[in-house]
Amino acid sequence: MTPDALAALHAKCFEMPRPWSAAEFNSMLQSYGVFLKSCETGFILGREVAGEAEILTLAVDPARQRQGYGKVLLTMFEQESLALSARVAFLEVAENNTAACALYSAAGYCESGRRPGYYRSAGGENIAAITLRKALI
Repeated sequence: MTPDALAALHAKCFEMPRPWSAAEFNSMLQSYGVFLKSCETGFILGREVAGEAEILTLAVDPARQRQGYGKVLLTMFEQESLALSARVAFLEVAENNTAACALYSAAGYCESGRRPGYYRSAGGENIAAITLRKALI
């Protein structure tokens, strides 16, 4: 997927946090340790550094959500992370993103912390980020 395609899909999926621009995706893709996995309906962007992997963002076309694509992308992320020698994976998710929280919980991710007021909704509401962790080996 091109940075333009990534940005277009990200904009369809997110209001909060704000969607990333094509320039931001382009810059991120050139950053050390960053990798992209995609399928016909979505993508996951990750980073591996010093044995730790981080999910930077995951997006599935809203018209195709709840059909297993998130799980497929998450598996692709974990496989690539292991291939790059990661032993543990991390991510942050807005506490009110119940679908994403359910996906990560079902995949074995556990809460390791909270960041109160990390996100701000379009209406100005402060929303906590939940930090999740999963041992990969």
